[in-house]
Amino acid sequence: MKRILVCEAQVPFVHGGAEILVRELVRELRARGHQADLVSVPFKWYPKDEILPHAAAWRLLDLSESNGQPVDLVIASKFPTYFVRHPNKVAWLLHQYRAAYELVGTVYSDFHHTEVDVNLRDTLVRLDTEMLSECRSVFAIAKNTSSRLAKYNGLTAPTLYHPPRLAPRLGSGPFGNYVLSVGRIESVKRVDLIVKAMTHVDSSIELIVAGDGTQRENVEREAHSAGVADRVKFLGRVEDDDLIRLYAGTLGVVYPPYDEDLGYVTLEAFLARKPVVTCVDSGGPHEFVVDGVNGLVCDPSPESIATAINALAHDRNRAQALGDAGYAVARPITWDGVIDALVG
Repeated sequence: MKRILVCEAQVPFVHGGAEILVRELVRELRARGHQADLVSVPFKWYPKDEILPHAAAWRLLDLSESNGQPVDLVIASKFPTYFVRHPNKVAWLLHQYRAAYELVGTVYSDFHHTEVDVNLRDTLVRLDTEMLSECRSVFAIAKNTSSRLAKYNGLTAPTLYHPPRLAPRLGSGPFGNYVLSVGRIESVKRVDLIVKAMTHVDSSIELIVAGDGTQRENVEREAHSAGVADRVKFLGRVEDDDLIRLYAGTLGVVYPPYDEDLGYVTLEAFLARKPVVTCVDSGGPHEFVVDGVNGLVCDPSPESIATAINALAHDRNRAQALGDAGYAVARPITWDGVIDALVG
């Protein structure tokens, strides 16, 4: 048995994939006999001059012991948790501060080609490289994350895949007359693309959006502007039982984020034996979704997404075959290898 602390930088009132992951990791560690706990520090990224102070707050933390007893291992997750001080520090990297990395130059980043922003970005890259190099080992949750780390920081991070939280409870059901969007409604998740696609989708098909976020009002407004509000249902955050039922009964899951790290949604859909529609620039889903084999990969445009949805609606036998192929990909993924690698 080891005494292990898992580190989390959390935005208050936000509960998404990162928050789920660290809590599941603590649960899995405890299930294997370790004494594990979660260390959370609030994170604020705006205005940009708040970023370094929040990183410094983690650097001030020495987690080598607690209540007079040594802590054997610290597991860092995303920026800036790996700034924490501990002689036996491991990082299982969800992502760095993406707006300063691969999102620069896109509409999803507020970093511009100014002296202040360039200097801040260079500082973040340098500090990330230094702090992650302190770790005994660095792993990544996805190949996409690992590739970014190699490109920008020159560091190697083997990939450790893990099953989603709902994995034991997900199951297949009938292929209904709706497609499903799951997750936070933020700009980078591009739920608005799915809503716009509905103008070109067979009128018998509805869209159900399970999730909430800062862009919900804007996306709901888009549904009204596009004239599809009567076929798009915004459920907000849903309970587990309802989400499991939605996965079981959907025709397919539409997941078109921009350059996602991993995305639980893909694996959850596959474990429910449902095909996934994603985009050529969606990043992490491509580690599992193969076009025409277990899902459909299309251009990030409403028309292309609509074509993919219509293809599933018009050939439900194919939709089922794609979903079955996805299940074969997701089913072998377990926590055992993750825990063995992190604990060492």
